[in-house]
This record gives sequence, structure tokens and C-alpha cells, in this order.
Amino acid sequence: MNNVKKLELSLFSLRLGVFVVMIMWTIDKFLNPGHAAAVFDRFYLISSLSVELAYGIGFIQLLVVLGFLFGIYKKWTYGAILFMHAVSTFSSWEMYLDPWGPRNLLFFAAWPMLAAIFSLYMMRDQDNFLTLKKSN
Repeated sequence: MNNVKKLELSLFSLRLGVFVVMIMWTIDKFLNPGHAAAVFDRFYLISSLSVELAYGIGFIQLLVVLGFLFGIYKKWTYGAILFMHAVSTFSSWEMYLDPWGPRNLLFFAAWPMLAAIFSLYMMRDQDNFLTLKKSN
């Protein structure tokens, strides 16, 4: 296997791993909009997120996440995933101040994922394995 194929498979594995996390957060907005409202209230300082708004955000996020999975409009979909995860990571800053508090240690998993998404964004033109659009 040549280096180009190795790179494409490596980038695909990162894209697939990030997709798994992002699709679960997307599905959560549909299956448990109350949890989405609690997250928005706690971390994004947006209170009273309605069920309808949670569904709307979930629908837009679903389009972006599927575009990301299939490599469509990479500059925009990869960039949107990077933005969403960066906001999520940085808005959780209080959790990093007390890493051994209840469940706070799990928040540190956001940092390697952020690095993976940044790498995917930077290498998006080389991420061509199982994409619908080979170039951006």
C-alpha cells in the first residue's frame, strides 16, 4: 500500500470516528430534547430551548454531519464540525479546572477529538476515501 492510500485510510478513520461522536449528539437532540436544552443552558448560556428549536438545530446539525461523513463541501462541512466542536470544547472550560470532580475527567476527551477535526480540516483535500466529492 502506497503512502497516499495510507494517508487516505488514516484520514477516513478519523472522519468516521468523529462522525460517530457527532451523530450521537445529533440523535440526542431528537430523542431527548430535554437533555439538549439542559446542555444549551449549562454550557452555552441559552436557556429555555424549546423542543421545536432542539429539533431544528438537530436537523441542521444532521445535514452538516452527513455532509461531513460523505465529504461533501469539505471546506464548509469540515469547518462547521470544527467550529461546533471547538465551541463545545471551550464552553466546558469549568470542567477542566476540576478534572477529578464528578464525571469531569471525561471532558478531556474533547481535546484529542478537536485535534483530529483540526487535522481533518487542514488535510481535507487529501481526505478522499469513500467521499462523494474528491476535491473541494
